[in-house]
Amino acid sequence: MDEVTGAELIAESLRAQKVEYMFGIVGVPVIEVAMAAQAAGIKYLGMRNEQAACYAASAIGYLTGRPGACLVVSGPGLIHALGGMANANENCWPVVVIGGSSDRNQETTGAFQEFPQVEACRLYSKFSARPSSLEAIPSVIEKAVRTSIYGRPGACYVDIAGDMVNAKVNRSQVREASCCPPPPVSVAHPSDITEAISVLKAAKNPLVIIGKGAAYGRAENVLRDFVETSGLPFLPTPMGKGVLPDDHPNCVAAARSRALLQADTILLLGARLNWILHFGLPPRFSSNVKIIQVDLCPEEMGNNVRPAVALLGDINAIVTQLFTCVQKDGWKFPSGAHWWSSLKEKILLNANMTQALALEESVPMNYYTVFNHVSQLLPKDCVIVSEGANTMDIGRTMLHNYLPRHRLDAGTFGTMGVGLGFAIAAAAVEKCENRGRRVVCVEGDSAFGFSGMEVETMCRYKLPVIIIVVNNNGIYSGMDPETWKEMAQMGDLTTIAPPVSLLPEARYDEVMSAFGGRGFLVRTVTELRSALELSLSDWEKPCLLNVLIDPSSDRKKQEFPWLTRSNL
Repeated sequence: MDEVTGAELIAESLRAQKVEYMFGIVGVPVIEVAMAAQAAGIKYLGMRNEQAACYAASAIGYLTGRPGACLVVSGPGLIHALGGMANANENCWPVVVIGGSSDRNQETTGAFQEFPQVEACRLYSKFSARPSSLEAIPSVIEKAVRTSIYGRPGACYVDIAGDMVNAKVNRSQVREASCCPPPPVSVAHPSDITEAISVLKAAKNPLVIIGKGAAYGRAENVLRDFVETSGLPFLPTPMGKGVLPDDHPNCVAAARSRALLQADTILLLGARLNWILHFGLPPRFSSNVKIIQVDLCPEEMGNNVRPAVALLGDINAIVTQLFTCVQKDGWKFPSGAHWWSSLKEKILLNANMTQALALEESVPMNYYTVFNHVSQLLPKDCVIVSEGANTMDIGRTMLHNYLPRHRLDAGTFGTMGVGLGFAIAAAAVEKCENRGRRVVCVEGDSAFGFSGMEVETMCRYKLPVIIIVVNNNGIYSGMDPETWKEMAQMGDLTTIAPPVSLLPEARYDEVMSAFGGRGFLVRTVTELRSALELSLSDWEKPCLLNVLIDPSSDRKKQEFPWLTRSNL
């Protein structure tokens, strides 16, 4: 008899659905699942925390279009992964979580790590189920993968009872499930496309907003054709950066506030009018702005602002429809329009302000000086992962992206701690595909602390990630060493140390060195450039630059705060 175990069925089913990467932490009862995954040809990366494992698996979904798998143990292991599932759902990234659970004959008895896992995951996923038998595993895995990528992408959960992992069944009894095809492509109604073009033509201050949905939808080629043919200015959202290059002449990211406030018509491509875009409401937007909304999800249409035109469907297909119309009638927004002059004026003004800060030579350095020199050395094709408060926001404006899906950050959920998991996922893909692109993870010191032990994972798998920790000794801002010492002599630090403070000049570089990577302590521009050049030339091991900056360094004064707190 040709028998197969539950673990083997899980692995073979994932492989049949073209799942190529698995991240997780093994223990009872899922060790055999990881071993079976490797035997089936799935790349397994053991992480140090289930949250980071789930972040990595979801990033695989975004980068490749096919979900990564996250393998966790029962109870606490699954609970730790819930943060990654929630983040994947908010970002609309596909991921499949496989969780071990208590043996079926021990349910309700107080079994080891017993927890209502299927029920708990329903709040954090699109699909949550336990196969009723070994025979059903392939069909449940197929549905989980299919559900994760169809419609609005997101997280799915498959629960595996501990006694099912090593149990055996005859292959002839197993219900086979063929690989689910790519999601079906839908297009907008031609009359809606015609109306959208008419609204654009009537606009005096039109703007295209490119979201990460356009990156996920692989719309970069036709989007470039559309923007260049129509002559429209575009503004990328943080992870929409690189869908079209940041140095494209039509990019107005450096005039973001003016573009949003004064636009009278916005073509919204794969982005949502949530907090990242200030809900589409005053004071950040004109009260009379017309929104042409392009989205895959019908429930998203009209959130916060009713669209003038709603184009429901696949973003790549819809932009192709728009491009065909523009190309056919030869319309182009005039390059000499007052709108373009106003935007270019603001771009130049902001560039001058940023440059003045970037050229400061004081020690300790400020954010702008650090990013100015980092930006000069980074390869144009590198993948940039970024998280932190000022570190992420300032880096978004100064570290340019030139290729789609080459920026990963805290995302829609504003999640801190995603950086190292995202970097591991990106490095694993780059290593597998042998494209020679570097992965650079730019972290605030607070953000690095959420998942800092994942540097051991990087060293173990020889992933040449470059981590740049922009270290200001705190959350938002910190304290200089002398002030910290004086304060420590005043009494119990738990009652007097500012809640935003961290240990001054912590040696994060030595954490990397402890695991066999290369660590650099950086205080000056010369040290920064030297360390980054050495790191970029080292393809054998991960590197960490611990860049000490002025604890009081801040971003330049903003006309509007990034996080809108108006009454909606």
